[in-house]
Amino acid sequence: MKVSLVVPVFNEKEAIGDDLEVAIDALRATDWEWEIIVVDDGSTDGTAEIVQSFPEVKLIRHPYNMGGGAARSTGIRHASGEIVVISDGDGTYPMRDIPRLVEALGDCEMVVGARTREAGTHKLLRVPAKFFIRKLAEFISGARIPDLNSGMRAMRRDTALPYLHMLPNGHSWVSTITLAFLTNGHPVKYLPIDYYPRKGKSTFHPVKDTGNYLMTIFRTITWFSPLKIFLPLAMLFLLTGTGKLIADVVRYSWRVTPSTVILVLGGLQIMVLGLIADMIAKRSSP
Repeated sequence: MKVSLVVPVFNEKEAIGDDLEVAIDALRATDWEWEIIVVDDGSTDGTAEIVQSFPEVKLIRHPYNMGGGAARSTGIRHASGEIVVISDGDGTYPMRDIPRLVEALGDCEMVVGARTREAGTHKLLRVPAKFFIRKLAEFISGARIPDLNSGMRAMRRDTALPYLHMLPNGHSWVSTITLAFLTNGHPVKYLPIDYYPRKGKSTFHPVKDTGNYLMTIFRTITWFSPLKIFLPLAMLFLLTGTGKLIADVVRYSWRVTPSTVILVLGGLQIMVLGLIADMIAKRSSP
């Protein structure tokens, strides 16, 4: 078995050296063949020079900042291991737990490192927003999700590859691939891990990135489970139209108003669109 560790970085000179030292020690203690790939996403602070000081590490450089999601996808495409471990290089994730994640895979396709506490910036905004987004994701997938957007996880490379072209370039990459696995029947397991305050400046924007997370979830629904959106919306129109039809019959002696017709026909059209979208999603799923 070969394990590939992929670490996306952008201006992480304060943390990347320590993270790589811990990761190398953890992987050396195993019997696996392994590699470490660091994808430098356009850093300008000397991060690449620190990475180059580690002869065990392969460095891939983006010509400019393309986003953390793009860096993760680049790393997976260049990985040669059957199992890929993803972890940020900002000092927040316990690199020593890489063997735990890999060993926990078993018959699963992905093991997510579920953080036991919130140590990120903008807690007052992040905590309620992440709770709402996580509950929405659980409704979509029909599964309990302890941590939707953890940046540390182990997965089977062959399972992940078909989804890479669908994944966004930004922070919502991790949320999207979690939902992609869950909604397409790939078993996902969650393993509790520690989470530490990051070293250096975060690139997370509380308003912009929360909006991107929500858009990503709705986009993921339409990709993999469109009836989760179309069916409730169609039922809302149909039930409202039916109630208004009854009211029209009582109030106007069987005269149906135009708004009632619009509601009923709109509900039927939305349901048909949902069925067509579901058929397309099932036929085009990896």
